[in-house]
Amino acid sequence: MRITKFTHACVRLERDGAVLVIDPGAFSERAALDGADAILITHEHIDHAEPERIAAVVKERGVPVFAHPGVAAALTDLTGVITTVQPGESIEVAGFAVSAHGGAHQIIHPDIPRVPNLAWLVEADGTNVYHPGDSFAIPAAEVDTLFLPISGPWMRMAEAVDFGREVNPRRAFALHEALLSEIGLTVVNRNLNLLLDFEYARLEPGTTVS
Repeated sequence: MRITKFTHACVRLERDGAVLVIDPGAFSERAALDGADAILITHEHIDHAEPERIAAVVKERGVPVFAHPGVAAALTDLTGVITTVQPGESIEVAGFAVSAHGGAHQIIHPDIPRVPNLAWLVEADGTNVYHPGDSFAIPAAEVDTLFLPISGPWMRMAEAVDFGREVNPRRAFALHEALLSEIGLTVVNRNLNLLLDFEYARLEPGTTVS
């Protein structure tokens, strides 16, 4: 399985010619969707799902899209396009085994309504990748590669550390980092490398790893 990290929250997974894209939002590069066979959406926020871009790919090539029912209701540009998935369900998508975890976005502020959020665990070839979206949902499985949220209006760095320690993956890559300045990235990455007991790194947008 080949993993490409795009800007902010978008991750592209490839194996045997199949392409699965998670969270192609407004901050991510359009190239993330080139040749996509399926799309997973964690939640409705624009930095994770840009409806017009997704709708264009669906219209052009009939690419299936999977998300929580609440996401399908909120993204009206994609009405009738999204296949709904509930927390705890497992599906097969483009040759990948996928399971949905969690169910709710982390609290931003008590005055801001919470939206649904599915964390996706994607498995293939004896390994897996976990993308939690904007949540700290703990999957019911051991994780090989964790995409670890490191910034956002809904979290503190200490929570990233605690979440990473609880999941305890083999390795982790930074997720949801576009709101940080270069100075902020340096500070957060240095602290995470000091505080986490597993391999952690930030991938520059467009970087591919196996």
